[in-house]
Amino acid sequence: MSVDISNVFIEHFSAEVHASYQRMGSKLRNMVRVRNDVKGSSTTFQRVGSGIAMTKSRHGMVPVMNVSHTPVKCSLQDYYAGDWVDRLDELKVSFDERMVIAQAGAYALGRKTDELIIAVLDQDSKSQRKMKIEGDSGLTKEVVLAALEMLGNNDVPDDGQRYALVGWKQWSQLLDLNEFKSADYVGADELPWRGTQAKRWLGTMWMPHSGLTKRGSDRVCHWFHKTAVAHASGKEVVTDITWHGDRASHFVSNMMSQGACLVDGRGLVTMLIHEEA
Repeated sequence: MSVDISNVFIEHFSAEVHASYQRMGSKLRNMVRVRNDVKGSSTTFQRVGSGIAMTKSRHGMVPVMNVSHTPVKCSLQDYYAGDWVDRLDELKVSFDERMVIAQAGAYALGRKTDELIIAVLDQDSKSQRKMKIEGDSGLTKEVVLAALEMLGNNDVPDDGQRYALVGWKQWSQLLDLNEFKSADYVGADELPWRGTQAKRWLGTMWMPHSGLTKRGSDRVCHWFHKTAVAHASGKEVVTDITWHGDRASHFVSNMMSQGACLVDGRGLVTMLIHEEA
């Protein structure tokens, strides 16, 4: 490899990092509201209230709903993931070091994206009151139905955009529920063993995630609507490669600018599920 990496190589490497990030980076980004190409250090998402229909007299004025619009601020921060590639080390390995670095960077940035979203789901805010339920005996059917009732009472839309995140322990507990695993209840096409580790149940896409927070002996799981949480990106994943003669190495730097926020706590139920150590 030349000391001066060609622009073709840089562009190709950057494309590989971006493609890897999109393919195997974040698991949660597609589950929330997304705004790209944000200019500045923050953006706002609107939380829209509900309207009320009323009658009117003949020839009278049509009543105005006065639907509330509350802006929710989402701040962006810059994140980096880089590594050194020694010039002579590349001659001694039998694998594609470029692809290894690309995938490692994509995974690191993807985990950071998920961390941002999970941190927002975890947060407690007086202005964004969310619903909570505790499961001292694990993720049982009773806990699931109680959480479903909370979502229904808050008029959270059952429109195919509900998501539930659970830990792997809770996923194994769900697999013990006939209502979750049996084709008699969910149909052959929705069985949890088909394809990836995710399945649709109760109008919700359920997915296990290894990055969920554990508070003491409780795993913090979440059931939410897509519009309740938002993710903003000021700059998608980009790559910079520079040669450092004093190190005889290239430094590969991957970077992005992102942020997340809770738009409407009414669309989120947090389930605190007891989990043995």
